[in-house]
Formats: sequence, C-alpha cells, structure tokens
Amino acid sequence: MEILQNTFLGNSITHWLIALAWGVGGVLAARVLYKIIGSIARKITAKTRSNLDDLIVDKLEEPLVLALTIIALRTGYGQLTFGEEVDTFVDTSMKVAYALNLTWGIARLVDALILNFFVPFTLKKESAMMDQFGPILRKGLRSGIWIFGLIMALNNAGYDVGALIAGVGIGGLALAMAAKDFVSNMFGGITVFVDQPFKVGDRIQISGYDGTIEEIGLRSTRLRTLAGRIVIIPNFKFTDTFLENVTNEPSRKASVTLGLTYDTTPQQVDEAIGILKAIIAERAETLEQEPTIWFDSFGDFSLNVKLVYYIKKEGHWAYSPGEVNLEILKRFNAAGLDFAFPTQTLLTPDVAS
Repeated sequence: MEILQNTFLGNSITHWLIALAWGVGGVLAARVLYKIIGSIARKITAKTRSNLDDLIVDKLEEPLVLALTIIALRTGYGQLTFGEEVDTFVDTSMKVAYALNLTWGIARLVDALILNFFVPFTLKKESAMMDQFGPILRKGLRSGIWIFGLIMALNNAGYDVGALIAGVGIGGLALAMAAKDFVSNMFGGITVFVDQPFKVGDRIQISGYDGTIEEIGLRSTRLRTLAGRIVIIPNFKFTDTFLENVTNEPSRKASVTLGLTYDTTPQQVDEAIGILKAIIAERAETLEQEPTIWFDSFGDFSLNVKLVYYIKKEGHWAYSPGEVNLEILKRFNAAGLDFAFPTQTLLTPDVAS
C-alpha cells in the first residue's frame, strides 16, 4: 500500500505503526502479565506462613509493570529514526527512567517493611521515643533511597556526579557543624533506644540528678527529681556520662542506728534485737528476710544497736524505711525501751548556807 510508504517526520507510516504496536502492545502485555503473574504469585505466597513474601510481591508488582512498559516503549522507538541527537536524548531519558523506577520499587519495599514489621514492634513499647523513632526512620530511609536514586539517575544522564557529591559534601559538612548538638542528641537517643539502659518509670541517678524517667524522646529525656522538679537532659549525656539505674538494683540497702539509754539492761538489748527481727519478718513482700542486727558500740551517750536490711524492688525506696522506723518507735515505746539523747551531768560543790 502506497500510503504506508509515505513519510512523517522522516519515518515511514509502516515504521510508525510498528513503533505504535510495540508501545501499545507492550503496555497491554505488561498489564496482562501483571494480572497473571500477580495472581500466580499470590497463590504461591498464600501457602506460606510468613507475610514477607506477600509484601514483596505486592510492592514490586507495579514497578515491574512499569519496567516492562519502559522496555516496550524503548523497543518501539528503536523502529524510528530521528537523528543522533534525538536518539541520544531518548537513550538518556530511558536510562534515567530505569534508575528512577528501580528507586521507586526499593523505596516502596523498604517503606512497607517498616510499616508492617518495625511500626508494630514500636507499638508494643510504651515509649514516646519509640513513637517518634518509627516515623523518623521511615522518612530518613525513604529520603536516603531517593537521594541515592537521583544521583544514580543523574550519573546515567551524563552529569559529573563526583563534583556534585563533593559540593554536597562541603555543604553537608557546614550543616553538620551547625547542627552538631542536634545530631549528638539524635545519636544519643538512638543509643538509648538500642541499649535501653532505662525505661519510662525507672529511677536513675546521673550528673547529680536523682529521679524518675517520665518521657524519653529522640533529642532529650524528661526526669522528675525526688523534689518534684522536671529536668530536661540532652540525650548525648547518656553516651559520655556514668548512669546508675536504681530501679534495676535487685535490692536497696537501708540502715539505722538505734541509741538506747545506758540504764538499758542486757536483757532489754536482746529484746530490742528480737523486736527488730520481728518487724523485718512481717514485711516479707517488700524487704529481704536476712537482716543484720547487732549490738554495735558503746557510744558517748547511748548503747548503739545497728540494723541493716534490704528493700526489694516491690518496696518503695522512701516509704519502706519510713514504715520500719515508725514501727520501731511504736514497739520500743510499748516495751519501755528508751532512746538516748545527749546529756550532761554537772557536779557542783556543796555551798554552806
């Protein structure tokens, strides 16, 4: 047919039709393969216990279809001739499209993995830091993948990526210097997240502060001191400062010295020791059951009896000693055991009246 021999933009109608057939046919074939392969893949993955393979199939289907479409369009264009400059531009454009499509597929897969595996894990943790870390990790990885993909696309397009990276590196160095404290705190927050030296509700001691953790963030941690004040601690402090987690101690030592008057008899000292043993024994839920009690010394004003015991995690570090002390006072008073206090005896000569 003569009409097929006619030319348009330097190519015959026949070549245009072949190119169109490749383009349209490739797109349609890609959609059909998408349906067929997707259906087969889902049937196979449905038989496995893990949902990881289902996730991979679901997130890579569309990028694979787009890749087949790009290949079909490139093959169709190969039937036409527009000159070296246009051919070079199309080839470069296709290489960029391949790089961006690959980046899109990887970004979709990584994003889905974080949403389906990491985020549910963070929801099980009662931590504000975990709630913040999930979205930041997701956005950070996604941004990093796209930046790498764009660099790869620019490299395919013929740009000098080395010079670009060098420029970005200098700018990044300046930005890093300006945001040094912010970055240090972020890494400190990640360290706290990974090492987990404490959690919300733990009592810790650090840099002269003693209190309970109320909130853990990526940049800072909120501590309520024993006096009730809120202290904001930058997270980098936890990477270069000694920290004591009081809550993690198996038990906490408490001691008290009881001074009895010098007119106390040996039998009453034994009675006092027995009362102390009974008080500790009655609090087995909160106190360790092996207290150390002994007649310690002859003081300047008193006979000193020493009590050393340990408070379990179930017992409060302040309330438990308070209860013990109050019970000692009650029982010693009931038993007629008197506490000594500093006294002086003044001897004066008799003065004749």
